[in-house]
Amino acid sequence: MVNIRNLDPSASPLDYYGSELRRLREDAGLKQGQLGDIIFCAGSLVGQIETARKVPTREFSDRVDAALVTGGVFSRLVGLVLRSQLPTWFQAYAEMEAKAAYISTLQAQVVYGLLQTEAYARDLLGVDHPDQVDELVAARMERQRILQREHPAALWVVLAEAVLHQEVGGRQVMRDQLAHLLTFRDNPWVQVQVLPFSVGRHTGMIGSFTLLRFEDDPDLFYEEGYSQGHMTANPAVIRERSVGYARLQATALSLEDSARLIGHVMEERYGDKPEPDGRGVA
Repeated sequence: MVNIRNLDPSASPLDYYGSELRRLREDAGLKQGQLGDIIFCAGSLVGQIETARKVPTREFSDRVDAALVTGGVFSRLVGLVLRSQLPTWFQAYAEMEAKAAYISTLQAQVVYGLLQTEAYARDLLGVDHPDQVDELVAARMERQRILQREHPAALWVVLAEAVLHQEVGGRQVMRDQLAHLLTFRDNPWVQVQVLPFSVGRHTGMIGSFTLLRFEDDPDLFYEEGYSQGHMTANPAVIRERSVGYARLQATALSLEDSARLIGHVMEERYGDKPEPDGRGVA
């Protein structure tokens, strides 16, 4: 049965996307199943997206644009749709992150979202949101597109060594995640340093935080809580955390030594060895 649910295009980006997909498909004289055949998916998926019951992917959008000759309408819309799937309290930060010229972050517990693999993100996001994991993973992967722009933001990440050892998704997922971090060694716009256990106490022990710098706007400080984030342009906070971040960079391992440590943990902790308890290394 063809989906006939009526949408209010102004209700959300997802509703607008669905209504436009239906309108342009019908203008082309195609049924849902016919469009599905052209773009290599089930007609039911087309119907679910047209009725805002499922979130489109970028690949789906690109194929629809080609099939309906839209001039890239859906490829442009999908970024807005995916960003709308982020938690409401996080959307403001994601918008500013996308505009930043420089991003400096300390991550004390997990790999920074812009550097996560899809499998790592899926396991991480599935803990609290198992029913929304597909949408949230797609949104996180969409965030990462800012690193692929012609003029990407400069990203500097300081990772606590604990992040390398905190197993997310199993040994293979972690091995792939650490290998992914190593792919940025030759990227001039992405720098990764590890803050080793041996430094003892440090200024970042209060928790993870991020500093965003812009070409023409005031700097922003962002820190995330359990169910919300806090963002401020307070000059006193920016000054204090900027100095703190500089101290963390100076205390952390060099870029070369950080890469060596990541590689060492990848091989020693997540390498090819028996899994005695069926889940990973002890």
